[in-house]
Amino acid sequence: MPRREEVRFAVKALPLGGPNRAELMRTMMPHPLVYQELPFDPEFGLYNNRLVALRFPSVPAEDMYWAIRREAVTRHTGEYALEIRGPDAVRLLNFVFTRDVSKVKVGRCSYQFACYDEGGMITDGVLVRLAEDRFWYGQAEGDLYSWLKAHGRGLDVEVIDPNLWISQVQGPNSLKILEAAIDGPYPEPFRYFDSATVSIAGQELLITRTGFTNELGWEYYMTPDIDAEAVGDRIAEVGEAFGLRPISIFGARRIESGLLNAGSDFDETTTPFDVGLGAMVDFEKGEFVGREALMKADRRCRLWGMKVEGEGAFPWNGRAIKIDNEEVGLVCSSAWSPYLQCGVAFVRMDDPEHGPGTRVDVDCKDGQVHPGELCELPMYDKDRAIPRGKLVDIPERIGD
Repeated sequence: MPRREEVRFAVKALPLGGPNRAELMRTMMPHPLVYQELPFDPEFGLYNNRLVALRFPSVPAEDMYWAIRREAVTRHTGEYALEIRGPDAVRLLNFVFTRDVSKVKVGRCSYQFACYDEGGMITDGVLVRLAEDRFWYGQAEGDLYSWLKAHGRGLDVEVIDPNLWISQVQGPNSLKILEAAIDGPYPEPFRYFDSATVSIAGQELLITRTGFTNELGWEYYMTPDIDAEAVGDRIAEVGEAFGLRPISIFGARRIESGLLNAGSDFDETTTPFDVGLGAMVDFEKGEFVGREALMKADRRCRLWGMKVEGEGAFPWNGRAIKIDNEEVGLVCSSAWSPYLQCGVAFVRMDDPEHGPGTRVDVDCKDGQVHPGELCELPMYDKDRAIPRGKLVDIPERIGD
């Protein structure tokens, strides 16, 4: 399997000249385990100025989907982890995030997002409380580092880039892989949204019961002082017996699950209420950025799931939704669901009165207009029992 030296060679061999190559070499930081993806001829993109595999052309999307639902997958992400530490760490985070950070216990994680003064959303991510005055925040794409630094002025707090890299292991077999990979006993308890410190291949690292699929899963955080390749190789080695394979994207599974992607499903133009996250705005906790605007905002949801009828009906992203030939909404993210056997999408409707059950026409990539219907999210497993380990649901692969 290729190693780091071959990754560097591949980047240097890009057909770019002069300042373009110098700039890309500066910004395109590959994940330390990217060598595990190279055999699949990945197509890369930039995410948080990090090189991330967006597509494996040689691997059918359906194969990756069924691996998530039936076995296990690993994805090396471009999440950008920040460290916030100091006596005023909670004060700063409570001012920037909409949820009450003081309620997050040491050893627990919390989904958190930040808003601008006008109420539009900046980015989201998972906050891990390492100690009373120390946190890691694995953020989606966006510049929260500068936002935190600016609002931390005058506070006894540090906001630093600890140069962390995050990978995910997801799927029904993910916790079996964890148990086989760690050097010591399995961490107990290790509940949904818990964190723990374990040793893998002699390397001590933080793991969390989180992920971007709504399947069983965990993530691991690699600091600069550990041998990341030893960790990655150990997980890959024990994972073979459980069907572990690298994938490029979570695609239809995250849409079915109602897991939003920063920049496409929400952005600076949307409030948390617009995209169904109003329950995560805590007006009782005191002042926070965007509070005044959100107090006055329309609290009706405009973002829903959509199922599109027709074999291979894959909606175009963009203003592809019509009622009586009039554009009425935006397709934010879309995919084909091998399990539901229909096209699935996140959509943002112009009129909040257009909710679940609304029938629409959708422009699709086959050049045809297909009928669709808005639906609630998640599209199944409404109580999220699968990622909590309370429901074992391994579907038969359709088409086999």
